[in-house]
Amino acid sequence: MYENLLANVPTDLWIGGKWRKSSDGGRFDVIDPATENTVASVASATVDDAKAAVDAASAAFPAWAGKKPRERAEILRKSFDLIMRDAERLAKLITIENGKALPDSRGEVAYAAEFFRWFAEEGVRNIGQVSVAPASGARIVAQHRPAGVAVLVTPWNFPAAMATRKIGPALAAGCTVVLKPASDTPLTMLALMPILEEAGVPAGVVNVIPSRSSGKVVSTMLHDPRVRVVSFTGSTEVGRKLLHEAADNVVRPAMELGGNAPFIVFEDADIDAAIEGAMIAKMRNMGEACTAANRFYVQEKVHDEFARKLTAKMAGLKMGNGLDDGVALGPLVNKDGRDKVVELVDDAVKKGAKVLTGGKLPNGKGYFYPATVLDNVADGSKMLSEEIFGPVAAIQTFKSEEEVVRRANDTEYGLVAYLYTKDLSRGMRVSEQLDFGMIGLNRGLVSDPAAPFGGMKQSGIGREGAHEGLMEFLETQYISVTW
Repeated sequence: MYENLLANVPTDLWIGGKWRKSSDGGRFDVIDPATENTVASVASATVDDAKAAVDAASAAFPAWAGKKPRERAEILRKSFDLIMRDAERLAKLITIENGKALPDSRGEVAYAAEFFRWFAEEGVRNIGQVSVAPASGARIVAQHRPAGVAVLVTPWNFPAAMATRKIGPALAAGCTVVLKPASDTPLTMLALMPILEEAGVPAGVVNVIPSRSSGKVVSTMLHDPRVRVVSFTGSTEVGRKLLHEAADNVVRPAMELGGNAPFIVFEDADIDAAIEGAMIAKMRNMGEACTAANRFYVQEKVHDEFARKLTAKMAGLKMGNGLDDGVALGPLVNKDGRDKVVELVDDAVKKGAKVLTGGKLPNGKGYFYPATVLDNVADGSKMLSEEIFGPVAAIQTFKSEEEVVRRANDTEYGLVAYLYTKDLSRGMRVSEQLDFGMIGLNRGLVSDPAAPFGGMKQSGIGREGAHEGLMEFLETQYISVTW
């Protein structure tokens, strides 16, 4: 089915502008979640390989940091053009290793490429400031310098976009990077390296080291004094561990962690618009997203209409291999992920939830789980406090604005919240009371390269995208001078 597509995809480590085997010859398999077939064998980086990658990034740093901002920007802009040239090939590769339906993968490639275009434009706006100290009269000159070597650790759910969202600003700032992609989905980033090389990214500026020994490999790099930034996207649990590791050498952290997004529908909402937004917020990447709507709070008056229409939409999704025509719902990424969804649904049903559609594990190969709607989900159900990371919508009702704000905020997470209302005053008022870094107000999609992406509480530290994303890879230097 996809042998020709995979024939030219690199499967070794990319260090210092060259492909190389792992130091101990170790490799691991990449599995197609739709068929459970092995599609590739990829080199598994060791601690020695991690050291070599940091060596390469450190050696390349002075020249890359010394380039004029416009020179770096032109390379990023060309990278955008080349990714879009190869968009269909990259989209199919994402579908093969991740499982998401091809239209979803195409959207991811366009989104991933846009980070290079955005930061090509933003990288030339690294603007400092000059002021006069009120007491001494000395000039305060503040400028922003590249931080140094950055370690980037990315997840499997968006194998292209989660990496370019980090590579783009790092390169625009003048940093060099070592990227450790998720071992479930390493192929997309390996396939991107020849594209970046063609765009003019010098050897050693971007290094990619897939590994099954993630903890040891990342720890080694975080304890190297040349590493100055760690940018991680993944679970809060792993993020906490990396923060501990980063503290040993005071490595600057940028953390985009877990979420538990509420989706609030007020009785005055446009229900059809809310349904369309819910399908995006819930079903993007089969629900395997930190931004996925996790808890649906629907005001009592419109509950029946919303539940009926959402059920019809979810039940109408065609499930199958993401490469096949018309498929909207592919498999989950692996067996563990699917088993977690089964566990959460079973727990909710045992506690009284009503299954409106789905809820049953299909027979056959592949890590599939059907689009599922659960109504009357009881307080205390695990899926209300844990990320579902699957195509399951959990519905509850609410009476008042004050009640739903309290319930929505009752979580350790604070990444994104969604709400639908025709009353703009209510929408803005509620938005400002929600303890979330991002709000989708009458929108089911908040991700945008031009917007500051990130969360509050235990959903992360720092921001990606926008100008803030560039600043994560810059250090502010102050010079006091009199002239």
